[in-house]
Amino acid sequence: MAKKKKTKRFSKVQAVKEMARERVGILPKPQVVPNRKKARPEQAKYKPKLEDMLRDPEA
Repeated sequence: MAKKKKTKRFSKVQAVKEMARERVGILPKPQVVPNRKKARPEQAKYKPKLEDMLRDPEA
């Protein structure tokens, strides 16, 4: 035997929200701003000094 569909109770809040959506329209989804500090790959904090580059030509 199939179950009966449960009837939803009337909610004032839901009704007000539905009316507002009809008037204003559905708002676009907010865009997520990526965290610039986390997005950057780990880099050296400072550029290598010329002295260090001349001492160690491999690096």
